[in-house]
Amino acid sequence: MSALAASDHLLVALQTEYLAMEGLGQILGVVDQLKDAQATSALTIGGIIMTMYDVRTNLSRQVVEEVKKHFPALVLASYIPRSIRLSEAPSHGKTIFDYDIHSPGAAAYEALAKEVKKRFSL
Repeated sequence: MSALAASDHLLVALQTEYLAMEGLGQILGVVDQLKDAQATSALTIGGIIMTMYDVRTNLSRQVVEEVKKHFPALVLASYIPRSIRLSEAPSHGKTIFDYDIHSPGAAAYEALAKEVKKRFSL
């Protein structure tokens, strides 16, 4: 909690699954509780990162649509795909950039980093 209270922005990684949306509601509740308790006044949701996105499934698309409907300005444009290479990299003790820099997952994380940098003027 103290890390959140000391932060200005929170980036939420959200799997494109229905139960993850319930978790998003809980995270938003925690942020509100911190503000109500006056533990922080600066903390905002800086963005929602859609992860494990599978363009082939209706479920992924529906979850993105639902989250965008409620938080249109918060959903980042860079979606992190469901990817075997992303799953394999940690088991080899490597980042995706060390494991397979040319993979779609690596490209997605690079795009996300650029988007976050631009969003927060870093």
